[in-house]
Amino acid sequence: MSPRIHRFVGRDGLVDDLCVRIAALASQCIHKQGYFSIILAGGETPRELYRQLRHIATDWQYWHIYFGDERYLAVGDAERNDTMATTAWLDYVAIPRVQIHTVPARDNVDTAAADYAAILQQAPGFDLALLGLGEDGHTASLFPGDVPPDNTTALAIAVTHAPKPPARRVSMSPQCLSLSSAVWFVVSGSNKRKILEAWLAGAPLPPRAIKPHAGIDIFTDLDIEPKVMDS
Repeated sequence: MSPRIHRFVGRDGLVDDLCVRIAALASQCIHKQGYFSIILAGGETPRELYRQLRHIATDWQYWHIYFGDERYLAVGDAERNDTMATTAWLDYVAIPRVQIHTVPARDNVDTAAADYAAILQQAPGFDLALLGLGEDGHTASLFPGDVPPDNTTALAIAVTHAPKPPARRVSMSPQCLSLSSAVWFVVSGSNKRKILEAWLAGAPLPPRAIKPHAGIDIFTDLDIEPKVMDS
């Protein structure tokens, strides 16, 4: 199934639209099931989105936050994804702290991944996964040439040789990300054009390993046309 492409003129329009969509989805999920569970992306692209999400009208007490990946760094390190999300957004809203599910800091990355997998195992479900796309084609901390096989049952994996620092990370597996009811990639900036075109043309990049039942949506400020991909 080819991804659905949503194109915008400029990052501001992209962020504004995503805020409206996320608020609407949260309201729908809270009304239907009593919670809204969202997986967050790291990196620079979602930072402005997170700043704007502070201002949406929603029942924060029903939100559950998870992280698609994390750098294996000390808690509070400025380079951790949860630090970015906290300073840009989470510190400003009333989500109960016990409902913000960060990747644990442990003595080694394998233990951190195993402990995060145990947290994910207790999740009520995932309503939305927000993901980015690196210039090299990586998403979360799933890098080209280092994606676990389709038959893995792990919800979280230890990454020990990432090609960009830090080398050690914890990532949700493609199978775990595929469990989300909605998977939205946010791809912004001209430096992402070539890799997005390669993905849409069928290149064997990590996003192709993520296969949610409802398919994938791509939100982008690039004027790009989808290509036909095999399933």
